Amino acid sequence: MALPDEDVAARGRSIFERLRAEQEALATQPEPEVPGEPAVVQWGDLPRVDAESAADEPSVGTAASEAQSPAGGPLDNEPALAGTAEVEQAPSGSAVGGPPSEAGVAEGRPIGDRSTDGASAGTSVGGGSGAGPAAEDPATGGQAFGGASEDATAEPVVGRALQEDAVLIRSAVGGALDDVPALTEPAVDDATGGATVAEEPVEEIDRSFARPLPRVMAVANQKGGVGKTTTTVNLGASLAVLGYRTLVVDLDPQGNATTGLGINSRNLEHSIYDVILHDVPLEDCIEPTSLRNLFVAPATIDLAGAEIELVPAFSRELRLKRALEEVLDDYDFVLIDCPPSLGLLTVNGLSAATEVLVPIQCEYYALEGLGQLLRNVNLVQSNLNPKLELSAIVLTMYDARTKLAEQVAAEVRSHFGAKVCRHVIPRTVRLSEAPSFGQPIIVFDPSSRGALAYRELSKEVSGGAPQRTG
Repeated sequence: MALPDEDVAARGRSIFERLRAEQEALATQPEPEVPGEPAVVQWGDLPRVDAESAADEPSVGTAASEAQSPAGGPLDNEPALAGTAEVEQAPSGSAVGGPPSEAGVAEGRPIGDRSTDGASAGTSVGGGSGAGPAAEDPATGGQAFGGASEDATAEPVVGRALQEDAVLIRSAVGGALDDVPALTEPAVDDATGGATVAEEPVEEIDRSFARPLPRVMAVANQKGGVGKTTTTVNLGASLAVLGYRTLVVDLDPQGNATTGLGINSRNLEHSIYDVILHDVPLEDCIEPTSLRNLFVAPATIDLAGAEIELVPAFSRELRLKRALEEVLDDYDFVLIDCPPSLGLLTVNGLSAATEVLVPIQCEYYALEGLGQLLRNVNLVQSNLNPKLELSAIVLTMYDARTKLAEQVAAEVRSHFGAKVCRHVIPRTVRLSEAPSFGQPIIVFDPSSRGALAYRELSKEVSGGAPQRTG
């Protein structure tokens, strides 16, 4: 049942007078006796004011209604009690609305809530939140404004307005509030004017494949079509782009590495065949390519007969090694493209190298011959080249759409562990098209997936080794 307007006005005046008396009591409250302990004042400890003594003061609810209604009458949808009303314009000295001031805290005025959603009508020093059920006022028989919440252990609302209020309360009572987080302002950088500057990510270099320069790497696998020549050409080109002087030695009689770097084998005066069989200096047959820092020792079809001609030759397994020793100091990386066999040419390549890089196609057949290759590497290591080691395994022709590629990659990684390069070479048509133009993939299509893969592979294989000077 709605109350008469006179009763509502009388109740509002009583509430307003009671708040004013409480403010005066808080202002005259003595300092706490225990040093370091903040003074806490409870609403029940303050004197009460009779309803008759507050006959001439306007109520908070009436003041809010008059501010919204020009006629001075209550709005139709306005709540009867000011404790739950949404106050748009609060009078000076009211407990609701407006940002609190330090002077107001020192005088003992309750700290009002800054929000206008009515969820929390007011908060006082030592008092509860107005969002909870209001306490019964014995003086007026109604609800007291800003009563304590039922749940005394509930966590306070963590909002920016309440945090600022907590700072003012903390400065007034001389202590810290344990249940309210401290307000911290972000530091402002004078150089940027407060703007947030995103830090550039620092690229981490995997140094597990790093070796002292110069490095001689034999790219070998007796299984054909696994990407030996493609890896030799594009890895060498990527290393050259990084600033390393790189020499590609083509030991394959097919000469694909030679034509893939734009060298016409018909116009050559000397080739790697003359170096191995006729003791021609390797420097005389090295040809520059269209890419800076990249050179090639070309091969011709004459190399197909070298297997037979080397049989009666003296020290036939070390012919290439002796030739490379004369020019080794001129290059940072030497990549030897071995033929798809385990004959004397491959043995020459393994004997001249210090490490072996094995490309593995992500298919089952490529795994079958890997065991035999490793046995040959061990034989060369024990008899001809003690410095030889299996340094890296590269997964090539990886097709993420097939389950087989994923299984082969997982099998190789589980068996060889850290020797398998993290970056795999995807199966892409652009890698197959580049040799027909006599260009590496990073020149033919620098933005393709294959170019990006070999660029990342070169960084991983080099291990960030510093470039040699001179």
